[in-house]
Amino acid sequence: MKQAFDVTGMTCSACSAHVEKSVRQVEGVQAVNVNLLQNRMQVEFDEQTANPVAIIHAVEQAGYGARLHAGNGPAPDAASKPEEAPAQAEIRSLKHRLFVSLCFLVPLFYLSMGHMMGLPIPSFLSGAENAFSLALTELLLTLPILYEGRAYFSRGFKTLWRRAPNMDALIAIGSGAAVVYGVYALYAIGFAMGQGDLHAAHSWAMDLYFESAGMILTLITCGKFLEARSRGRTSEAIGMLLDLAPKTAVLLRDGAEVEVPISEVVPGDTAVVRSGQRIPADGVVLSGSAAVDESALTGESIPAEKKPGDRVTGATVNQAGYMQIEIKSTGEDTTLAQIVRLVEEAGGSKAPIAQLADRVSAVFVPVVIVIALVTAAVWLLFGQTPGFALARAIAVLVISCPCALGLATPTAIMVGTGRGAQQGILYKSAESLQALQGVDTVVLDKTGTVTEGKPRVTDLLPAPGVSEEELLRLAASAERASEHPLARAIVEHAAGRDLALPEPSDYRLSEGAGIQARVEGKTIYAGNPRQMEAAGAQPGALLEAGAAFSENGKTPLYFSENGRMLGLIAVADTIKPSSARAVQTLRKMGIDTVLLTGDNARTAAAIGRQAGIKRVVAEVLPADKERTIYQLQQEGRRVAMVGDGINDAPALARADVGMAIGAGTDIAIEAADVVLMHSDLLDAAGAAQLSRSVLRNIKENLFWAFIYNLIGIPLAAGVFFPFLGWTLNPMFGAAAMSLSSVCVVSNALRLRGFKPRFAEESALDPGEEPEVSTPAGTAESCPLSLGAGKNKKTEERMMEKTMVIEGMMCAHCKASVEKALGALDGVHAEVDLETKSARIRLQSPVEDDVLLQVVKQAGYEPVSIQ
Repeated sequence: MKQAFDVTGMTCSACSAHVEKSVRQVEGVQAVNVNLLQNRMQVEFDEQTANPVAIIHAVEQAGYGARLHAGNGPAPDAASKPEEAPAQAEIRSLKHRLFVSLCFLVPLFYLSMGHMMGLPIPSFLSGAENAFSLALTELLLTLPILYEGRAYFSRGFKTLWRRAPNMDALIAIGSGAAVVYGVYALYAIGFAMGQGDLHAAHSWAMDLYFESAGMILTLITCGKFLEARSRGRTSEAIGMLLDLAPKTAVLLRDGAEVEVPISEVVPGDTAVVRSGQRIPADGVVLSGSAAVDESALTGESIPAEKKPGDRVTGATVNQAGYMQIEIKSTGEDTTLAQIVRLVEEAGGSKAPIAQLADRVSAVFVPVVIVIALVTAAVWLLFGQTPGFALARAIAVLVISCPCALGLATPTAIMVGTGRGAQQGILYKSAESLQALQGVDTVVLDKTGTVTEGKPRVTDLLPAPGVSEEELLRLAASAERASEHPLARAIVEHAAGRDLALPEPSDYRLSEGAGIQARVEGKTIYAGNPRQMEAAGAQPGALLEAGAAFSENGKTPLYFSENGRMLGLIAVADTIKPSSARAVQTLRKMGIDTVLLTGDNARTAAAIGRQAGIKRVVAEVLPADKERTIYQLQQEGRRVAMVGDGINDAPALARADVGMAIGAGTDIAIEAADVVLMHSDLLDAAGAAQLSRSVLRNIKENLFWAFIYNLIGIPLAAGVFFPFLGWTLNPMFGAAAMSLSSVCVVSNALRLRGFKPRFAEESALDPGEEPEVSTPAGTAESCPLSLGAGKNKKTEERMMEKTMVIEGMMCAHCKASVEKALGALDGVHAEVDLETKSARIRLQSPVEDDVLLQVVKQAGYEPVSIQ
């Protein structure tokens, strides 16, 4: 079981490391991930031996507070944002503490340092004879600052008592030591004045350190305030997504329109959405039509046209039109809620690159305390005054900053994943984000990824004496009765040109050749050249054009009328407009691309040529796709796979990073590490660029955090004093400590301005052909293919069947049948168009009726199976 907890009281990476260590010791806890930035903890545990109460108790024993995270997966249909209240309360508290501290620090600083700058000091506080009054006044001005910073002392000494010191312990020891030394100096002044030694009293008055304690606490509070404000901005993307959620919905109840709170909407309700209104939840259009703006979720600027039967997503905007929709999903089940959950989980997860910072943070504070004690002892041994030694020790304590180490990774991860979500790129974890930046090869599924995923008319070639309009009108009329994908493409193309299509009659299907139908009293034939010749028509010169179309991966369909050729229509699954540009962008990033498809080699080569892909693997089964990924990995490559179908799921899972097209199947999306909401291949390049930017930002943050401490601590300890005379005032150390965290967070915030850079579109040069290959051997020759985890005997027991199928004419038919059969669990199919059959391999028994029914539902007619 996995649950989220809100943790209170953490201020630095040492805190998060100690919380993580304490929870790991609870019996039954399997994994713990503490996020300092979100004050959130994800715990995976065995319900039989562990429970939330035991986990919360472990956190409390470590000196912190914990409670179950509200909802453990927020539904963004609530009017409020639960994460916002604590953050805003923290900012208000820090602002108040900073204001009060500054009010007392200014006069304190004036009294302690004013004489050094030639500023006038009140007469009753100046001079050796008033040294005690000055010291007492500085103490009184310091007390309110100590009160406002009391949290540092309570938390710091508590962690010291529990032998798990954190940043608060460093602040408490440093500022506390300054105050204690000041109080000691106050008594020393009193003693000296009692002895009449004004010179000694004056010397002690110049060495009080009250102003150091006050300045340290005020600067730390200022830094915390700036850090809290900056940290709040890192989660702006989630806030913007939550703001999209509509607060009310207009429902149809008993024939009347009723406006209700969104919390009352349930699946099955019928909602009314007018122009300008947000769609209340995910659903299906029942009636009406509209142009829907989905840019807030997908980044797509062009509105999507919605008509009855289309799915709509909650929180998108009806720009123009009227719809009645049936609600299908509400609350945590909506697309918006799932996006928010993905962004939160990714932002709260821990990247492998953070492990070094975690190891350092675990021992950082104790080491710093030891260094401070050694520093004071060494300077005393070298004959320096106690004041000098104390100042060096305090400087070491207050300049040391585990916060910067702890914030270096999570801030960049949160901002980066949030920015990705705004652009329609959803990373499921920080680990996948880091893995993507190291990818050097991207394997692309063809259908629906590189191509549109549905056939379209690409060319119209009428015979002499026939117009394009006549050819298209008669062809589309004859094909109206057909459910074949190529026929639907022709009909849709005619509809797009507003052609009036007469109703066909006497429709007949000729097995393996084509169809015939009567249109306006004429017999129209459609199909391959053999069908034309059988109908008494001679394709003639059209055959050469048809061969050229085939060479380019298109399917030529011939049409004739009563023995007279009407012409030729080429249909193909065309590449998406952005595919070639995406491939070129990946190439310029140093990433190789490989096209992977079940289509024949000729069609695959044509698509590869148009998209600019130099390596093509064709005629692959689903298991072959996974095997290809495995082979590339064996070559030492880090591979990302981009796909959308059920048959892509094994390959997506096998790849170092699986990237699912957002319009793909739920199984593909579940198996993937990154989801591309736009269904645009350019986003694969954008995701890789963003990943590289985030990792570069993390490395910059870690470099700053480490180099700051490596330089700052020796400087504060006075290492350079004997050679260069350099020392560091504790006040400047506190300022540097505060600014280090602010710098790290501010650097991460630069990622909010990330914009991907895409190359110009580029196909392969004329005459340049992609390298095309087909799988060598069967999938089971690979020990880690689809049957990974199965032994060889299991694979040998795979059953084979052969199904004869009518109605298959082209590569698209082949792909459709293979995809339909491949959707069944443990079924792999290979279609042979020449014999009109499918070779079916079963990993587990499947009834023949099930196989036959699947093929029928795909629009084809199974004849026999054996």
